[in-house]
Amino acid sequence: MARSRREALLLGLASAGGLAAPAQAAPREAACGPTATGPAWRAGVEGQRRADLGNGLYRNPVLSGDRPDPGVLKDGEDYYAVFSSFLYYPGAVIWRSRDLVNWTPVGPALKTPLGSVWAMDLAKHDGRYFIYIPVLVAGTPQGLPFKTYVVHADSMSGPWSEPIDMGIDGVIDPGHAVGEDGKRYLFLNDGHRVRITDDGLRRDGPVEKVYDGWPIPQDWVIEAPAPEGPKILRHGDWFYLFSGQGGTAGPPTSHMVVVARSRSIHGPWENCPHNPIVRTTSIDEPWWSRGHATPVQGPAGDWWFAYHGYENGFRTLGRELLLEPFEWTADGWPKALGGDLSRALPKPKGAPSGEHGLALSDDFRTDVLGTKLAFYAPEPGYLERVRFGADGLVLQGRGKGPADSSPLTFIAGDRSYEITVDIEVQGSGQGGLLLFYNDKLFCGVGAEAGKLRAYKFGVEQEYPPPGPMEGRRLTLRLVNDENVVSLFLRQGGAAWRRIVSYEVAGYNHNMADGFMSLRPAIFASGDGQVVFRSLTYRALGRGPSRRV
Repeated sequence: MARSRREALLLGLASAGGLAAPAQAAPREAACGPTATGPAWRAGVEGQRRADLGNGLYRNPVLSGDRPDPGVLKDGEDYYAVFSSFLYYPGAVIWRSRDLVNWTPVGPALKTPLGSVWAMDLAKHDGRYFIYIPVLVAGTPQGLPFKTYVVHADSMSGPWSEPIDMGIDGVIDPGHAVGEDGKRYLFLNDGHRVRITDDGLRRDGPVEKVYDGWPIPQDWVIEAPAPEGPKILRHGDWFYLFSGQGGTAGPPTSHMVVVARSRSIHGPWENCPHNPIVRTTSIDEPWWSRGHATPVQGPAGDWWFAYHGYENGFRTLGRELLLEPFEWTADGWPKALGGDLSRALPKPKGAPSGEHGLALSDDFRTDVLGTKLAFYAPEPGYLERVRFGADGLVLQGRGKGPADSSPLTFIAGDRSYEITVDIEVQGSGQGGLLLFYNDKLFCGVGAEAGKLRAYKFGVEQEYPPPGPMEGRRLTLRLVNDENVVSLFLRQGGAAWRRIVSYEVAGYNHNMADGFMSLRPAIFASGDGQVVFRSLTYRALGRGPSRRV
């Protein structure tokens, strides 16, 4: 079996590096117009970039930030999407749209920790909804340590069933399909397929090889052949098998979308003579590693690819949701029409725009787990650690420091932003504000009674010293200025004091594996608890003054 970058994760984490930079990040205006270093987006809530330009055009990404491995389902006039949630719980967060450009969260479908959740698929069959979930686990008897689960519900808003082990091990990226025989199947990575029971909940046959992938030219710069992310579309008299190949990260030119077709769900599969139909071909393009596409019909009957890609220069944001139109050629093959996605494109027609995104600022009076906040690698019973209410978010400590604290994180999709939060440490623990990739790679500041701690590369830093702090109450501010991060402290009515600045462009998958993104996070460790109040988020534009 060809090994993809995903499977290389099993070899362990690589070391990460970077340089500290004494940067001063002054407050700036919210980003709502053209910038010196990139295209313009429309300003959404809190200045967050919004793809819908309000003039009939949109600019990618349609959903910014960490939205990897999109699985998209058209259900009447609605579209639903789900993305790999890896070690974050509640996970499998569902998003809804009417026009494929403007998206709002519905909520999480998975609360029970299973392991690292990879590329899922959404399906509707006989009026019931299913999410097929591959999970990286320990202790699988043979092959790669993956198991496939399924959850199901009567509605996309839930409630969702507890996860069911389907008995499908050692494979990833399930893609649901129904054959001309009316039987149900899951297509899997590396060209495999398995029949499932009529109720969609169990394996009903062996995992078998049915497709060899598209032969990538030997001189192309890729990670690995690695067919993955299969999606089946029945269109006209054909079944179309869309796959990602080349590796989902690594060199910018690795990932791509290929397609094959067959008259039968059982093959044989004929590769498209125009493959790959989507690919980044140059390091100068705005979007790298484009792939893992779902084909979907738009509101007006036209056709679109929803797939992911890394933003050039901003791998820290993770793989973002991209949308590209395609058409069917006279000989029955899909042809992408968006070029390198550097320009604004006409929006899908036939549906109202609707709302987009959500405010990240919060007073924590109501539960926002899943739709906004998620724990990293939580233990069973993790929901009991947190309480929302009039006094803010109360988080019980876990572990000895940020690394093993299972922090609460959220996804930020802007190139530059500012976060502030009020913190009160209760007991002998520590609490603080981080930019968190994983438990081995993060930076930020922690506070305990009368003491500050600064972190870089996942370890405490003695130099430069973080300076003094009094008591147990403080306000922290984090400014991420296009991967240069500055952290500030304020107590009482005093002025802001800068604690430290770091450069974090290397805090990404190509340095540390794991397929994560660099997320803002709050944490509580040790004995006692930490109260977080009045978190504010604001997207920032690049002003005329540069870092000094």
